Amino acid sequence: MANIKNITILGATGTIGINTLDVIARHPNRFKVWALSANTQVDKLFAQCVQHQPVYAVMADHNAAEQLQQKCTQQGLALTVLSGTAGLETIASLDAVDYVMAAIVGAAGLLPNLAAAKAGKRVMLANKESLVMSGQLFMDTVHTHQAELLPIDSEHNAIFQCMPAANSGNHTPIRKILLTASGGPFRTATRQQLMAVTPEQAIAHPNWEMGKKISVDSATMMNKGLEMIEACWLFSVAEQDIQVVIHPQSTIHSMVSYNDGSVLAQLGNPDMRTPIAYALGWPERIVSGVADLNLFEVAQLDFSRPDFNHYPCLRLAYEAHSQGGYATIALNAANEIAVAAFLDKQIAFMDIPAVIETVLQDAATGTPNNLDAILYADKSSRQQAQQCLVNYTNRGQL
Repeated sequence: MANIKNITILGATGTIGINTLDVIARHPNRFKVWALSANTQVDKLFAQCVQHQPVYAVMADHNAAEQLQQKCTQQGLALTVLSGTAGLETIASLDAVDYVMAAIVGAAGLLPNLAAAKAGKRVMLANKESLVMSGQLFMDTVHTHQAELLPIDSEHNAIFQCMPAANSGNHTPIRKILLTASGGPFRTATRQQLMAVTPEQAIAHPNWEMGKKISVDSATMMNKGLEMIEACWLFSVAEQDIQVVIHPQSTIHSMVSYNDGSVLAQLGNPDMRTPIAYALGWPERIVSGVADLNLFEVAQLDFSRPDFNHYPCLRLAYEAHSQGGYATIALNAANEIAVAAFLDKQIAFMDIPAVIETVLQDAATGTPNNLDAILYADKSSRQQAQQCLVNYTNRGQL
């Protein structure tokens, strides 16, 4: 029992959180769910609390926390219910917790993720925005407090698996990281078709089961742009060292090209339980529940270069990273505002990159060096993006 690892799951009701609980349930002698969090989905988190019996539960929304507390009291569940950012930071840094699954979507995950790093936890990072917004600060925090940082995004986890030398503290020169992307549901769409894309179409990813916001990001390829920025920080490379590769089958999750001509690839079925299990068990490999990859069924692997005209969000991500941290903060903030507006049917699909580009034009060069400056830049960019929405509401054009 002494070897059991206690785990906090930030964002337990999302896709990553649900899959994490699935993997944990397969290893009751290795892991214990210590704390769970959600935003507003009271019923889902309550059901998870009943099943997994955590010590703590947190709702980001205060009213939702009160509802959860009432349900837990009626059920006779003996757990502590907290709320808000302070509650999230608390369960991310508890002394009893060994691992933190950082699966809150968007900028909301930054503060609890930093709290986990400051507490020296194994941070299993499924929130790319933390590094997009505060790359240098976040990595410095990880190193200063001797935290373990393991990537959960399937692409970054694949790169991590293909770089065994770097994982052991050595650094073998690489030529390039090949970051794969499915191309989303509109890979072959015409410009006219893109203008008419609906939220319902955008969230229907061909390969992966994801939340609405991430599904839209995948459709615009902003998700891949954010992943490119995250990879730069995780693996200490420049943006020109990362080549995005369109790979519709989503069988190869990413590759690393070495200076001797070798290219190492990680393959598997598109199932997030594989990288989750790898991070939970690392350096061991543990059962994930994922079926074996059948290469005879896959039969064919296709690759192509992304077209920046077709995917302007990907171009904007490369430009923002080359400009510095203020620009990547603006990129992420404007994207979150624009995607939310698109999902609410306030703007058209192709207005998303237009809003982002407008906000980026006023972004400062350089990188903020403290948390207050990061949060201020994020707030300012969101305000500017909100103002931009008026110019694009129901226009459906760039």
